[in-house]
Amino acid sequence: MPDKSVLVTGGAGFIGSHLVDALLERGYEVRVFDNLEPQVHGEGRVPDYFNREAEFIRGDVRDREALSRAIKGVEVVFHHAAAVGVGQSMYEIRRYVETNTLGSANLLDILANEKHKVERLVVASSMSIYGEGKYLCPDCGVIYPKLRPDEQLRERRWEMRCPHCGREAKPQATDEDKPLYPSSIYAITKRSQEESFLCFGRAYGIPTAALRYFNVYGPRQALSNPYTGVAAIFSARILNGRPPVIYEDGLQSRDFIHVQDIMEATLLAMEKADFEVFNVGTGRPLTVLEMARILIEKLGGKGLEPQIVGRYRRGDIRHCYADITRIQKKLGFQPRVKFEEGISDLIAWVSQEEAIDRFQEVEEELASKSLVV
Repeated sequence: MPDKSVLVTGGAGFIGSHLVDALLERGYEVRVFDNLEPQVHGEGRVPDYFNREAEFIRGDVRDREALSRAIKGVEVVFHHAAAVGVGQSMYEIRRYVETNTLGSANLLDILANEKHKVERLVVASSMSIYGEGKYLCPDCGVIYPKLRPDEQLRERRWEMRCPHCGREAKPQATDEDKPLYPSSIYAITKRSQEESFLCFGRAYGIPTAALRYFNVYGPRQALSNPYTGVAAIFSARILNGRPPVIYEDGLQSRDFIHVQDIMEATLLAMEKADFEVFNVGTGRPLTVLEMARILIEKLGGKGLEPQIVGRYRRGDIRHCYADITRIQKKLGFQPRVKFEEGISDLIAWVSQEEAIDRFQEVEEELASKSLVV
């Protein structure tokens, strides 16, 4: 397959640029289509880390004609272009829906109505489409709760309670068959992307894979985008001598996966997956508080302690970490990088970048929309 021509939408971004490198190393011809969104790329120029061996086309997925030209002659499409930011999506609704949902529709509409050579599709989905993860109630068994009630959160009772009996429930690894309860506009658009691609792929006989990435970290994470990437946001705070600010009590857990493990899973999906959805995580839960303390230690933030504020953001979930049984069995994927080891790559990256701390600005923006309580 290494003689194939590949298109990576969003290929100048954090995950996309690593994918470009991996594809070039394996002998693929790579074309990148990216609008160089200033929120991600600062001045809106091609980043220094971008691999010049790839063909670059500046364009927006909302521009159907430009996207149509980018698809010409390619045989594999990785769709990574997206507006990313859970909180921001709740008030920049039109931009998120136009970029993520309409942008995907443009791509699929081109493939349905124009001549092309595309024979495989891989779309970057997100764990955010789950909403809350899977839980176990001691009385009711496995449950799939929606968001915690406002009344419970106002009382600062953070842990998930069974919606049937009210007992505290324990988080479990979340598998791909869990019902989807997206709790943000961003998550809704990612579910739309995933379902649209899989529906289209089956209808037209184009093998398609949707990858539900969990919390990705690593070098090239955008320090200029304060709406996504908690590890990068915390790093910017620490490098500016300020403590990471943690909502709730800090014991909410996530599944942090290194970008190099993401690359391995993505390439395996291209080679082996047909019309399937896969979690891409480590299977290991890590609390936000643990993660913040590791960053403080690694970045030399002497005297700093995470600031636990006891407030909450509307739409935030309590626990979600990946059950990776399916991707292990079907694709042979095995995550290799532990957070304590992989975080050194992120540290090296943020230490050489200009770390602009915009947390306060963003929190005030969210509070003005009544999204922080």
